[in-house]
Amino acid sequence: MTSAWSRRTFLATSAALTAAGSGALMLATPATATEDDPYAALRTTWSALILGEGFSPTAEPFRSRLADLGAKASRLLSTMAPAEGSLWPDAVFADPDTDAESYVLSGRMADSFVRLSTLAQAYRQQGTGLTGDTGLRDAVLTGLEHLNTQVYNGGRARYGNWYSWQIGAPQALLDVCVLMYDAIAPERLTRYCAAVDHFVPDSAVASYTGTSTGANRVDLCRVLALRGAVGGSAAKIALARDALSPVFPLVTKGDGLYADGSFVQHTTVPYTGSYGSVMLGGLGLLFALLKGTAWEVTDPKRQVVFDAVENAWAPFVYNGLVMDAVAGRAISRSEVDDHRRGHPILASVVLLGRGASDAENNRWRGLVKGWAQRDYYSPPLSNPSLGLTSLARIKDVLDDTSLTPVPEPVGHRLLPDMARATHRRPGWAASLSMADRRITYYETGNGENLRGWHTGSGMLYWWGDTFANGQYSDAFWPTVDPYRLPGTTASRKVLPDGAGGDWGTSLPDVNWVGGVTDGKRAAVGQYLKGLSSTLTAKKSWFFLDDTVVCLGAGIHGRDGAAVETTVDNRSLGPMGNTPFTVDGSVKPLTLPWSAPLTGASWAHLAGHGGYVFPGGATVKALRENRTGRWRHINTAGSTDPVSRKYLTLWFDHGQDPSDATYAYQLLPGASEQRTAARAADSDWLRVLANTDDQQGVTVPSLGLTAVNFWFGGSVGPLVADAPCSVMVTEHADGTATVCLSDPMRMRTSLTLTWNRAVASVVSKPATVTSATTGASLRLVLGDLSGTRGATQTVKVRLS
Repeated sequence: MTSAWSRRTFLATSAALTAAGSGALMLATPATATEDDPYAALRTTWSALILGEGFSPTAEPFRSRLADLGAKASRLLSTMAPAEGSLWPDAVFADPDTDAESYVLSGRMADSFVRLSTLAQAYRQQGTGLTGDTGLRDAVLTGLEHLNTQVYNGGRARYGNWYSWQIGAPQALLDVCVLMYDAIAPERLTRYCAAVDHFVPDSAVASYTGTSTGANRVDLCRVLALRGAVGGSAAKIALARDALSPVFPLVTKGDGLYADGSFVQHTTVPYTGSYGSVMLGGLGLLFALLKGTAWEVTDPKRQVVFDAVENAWAPFVYNGLVMDAVAGRAISRSEVDDHRRGHPILASVVLLGRGASDAENNRWRGLVKGWAQRDYYSPPLSNPSLGLTSLARIKDVLDDTSLTPVPEPVGHRLLPDMARATHRRPGWAASLSMADRRITYYETGNGENLRGWHTGSGMLYWWGDTFANGQYSDAFWPTVDPYRLPGTTASRKVLPDGAGGDWGTSLPDVNWVGGVTDGKRAAVGQYLKGLSSTLTAKKSWFFLDDTVVCLGAGIHGRDGAAVETTVDNRSLGPMGNTPFTVDGSVKPLTLPWSAPLTGASWAHLAGHGGYVFPGGATVKALRENRTGRWRHINTAGSTDPVSRKYLTLWFDHGQDPSDATYAYQLLPGASEQRTAARAADSDWLRVLANTDDQQGVTVPSLGLTAVNFWFGGSVGPLVADAPCSVMVTEHADGTATVCLSDPMRMRTSLTLTWNRAVASVVSKPATVTSATTGASLRLVLGDLSGTRGATQTVKVRLS
């Protein structure tokens, strides 16, 4: 293959390769940076950021990835065929006839630029087999001209998805312009920049509203910054920097980061693991691009983003995966499961650390090393969807012998601003998804996540540290029964795909969703109203040391359909021969198998955990093989059938139930012996109340009493005059902690009495206006409407 490099480029490349030695990764940027050309310096930095640096192209896994990149580029090169309305025959973007078609075609337009970016990377990277290939270079230039002439130019009106025109296409276009800068004639660069200016004018970031918030705003700023670097515009770069500032402050509604660690996008959707990941990665790139330049991001509020690494993202990363509870529509995409979505977050944390303090950077690198090392199910360095740059950052951390991996923490995080909770204990972790008048049941849109209807109806996810870490990764979403999601209470009323409408617009008219936590344990509740259903229920979860106690009451429906509460629905993988035992009796492994379990005291699923039914219960069990297609939940998914085996346990509340109830304990990772022992120990747990008015438990061995007061009343030793959530824990040192909250966010006053002798109050928040001790503790709280459902903690000394 011949080279078309200029002498200047060849000398610059040779110098770069000599300096880098065997660890050289990429060709030097054709436009060599000089002190008097800050735009060339930016292009050099961006090339390093998107191509990667600091690893050897002859070492694995990079050698294989580079070869794969070359093979992919070869396939694209061989099939490129410029024609009217397309650059590739399978990516026609010609004028649409219908609005629905326009979204598909605009996506293909953007994808055409992404393909050109792949070709440009193969040209610039070492070890692709196409490095510096003149034919490849000319094909990229031809493709750019074709797309500019045909569709992406200053005289064209956009159609279909705004995202394709303002983010997808221009990001890929500008990446190509940076990578191929010296090969593109100045006149062409001017036209390409004009096209970007047409579709992404300065007004795109003039106000922090609509599609210009959160992750989208960061993406738009990336476009503006690179437009400035390619076109030599200081004003564009300055605008990009300044337009980031609205992303930084904590918000109290709508899109963005919240004080409790929540991240919301599309106004109503918890999105830490998808749009939040994009925002984290985008900010890391822009901070690194502008660092040390005249346009460096110096807004002090950027510290909010740094703080959010541990406050917002870390709570939802577990052993390398990011929890599906905060992934929105992304759960319906076959190409990226929870692990593959988690790995880019790891890489982004490493990149962001370069702009943080030394202490933060070292701490985050330790977090990433721990997450990456513990991901036995899907090791990050084997992730085929992870880019070379991300691979390099994670491998650098793994190879850093000075770093001590940070273990998974133990504790509870309650995030009422997005109706989510996470619970971590030694050996396992859990996550809970709920919905209220601010947070949607689920999000569908662009034909994605068509059957995620009940994911906000109290879905309880859980993983083990060395087991079941791929529970929701292995084709779970296209094969699970969408009416029987773990932990949920749902009507069997048949729902259409996309029920409730696109973009998270469907919200239940309920206020009481939230709870209390002391950072170790928690009481959480959800007043549930079913999606497109008459179903109502009160659901409570008490997250304790080795168990989650689950209570349900007031379950009512008039849909003319059965209502069920799913204790669990465990994927058993393709084989499905996991033993299932009920009260000491091993059940058949045959498929299908089902049975009512009358008066069951406990059940155990080998390799997963146990279930205890206090006082005995009648539940139903089903072992079955389920077949689905990704296309069923995502219009862009494969039509190929995929099958997985499941073991499902559920309470059948019957058709149109009135005041139905349930109670069970989930014991993740418990052995059969420990499960049976817990069931036999009737004194370990006492259910104090399980009604439509209150739900509460006490665990004497933990010194714990917790009650969700749906209405004021008296439960055990606790008396509340209004709806609230309360958890009291007595400690061995003679003190006690009283945690309470107003999940409804509307109390202007609240009085709580704990009928326990208290000597004194050690500490209390400002919301407590009066505290009376003696034979009992009486707390009077003032206006709680501004506390946003946050836990108020009072510490006392017992008599």
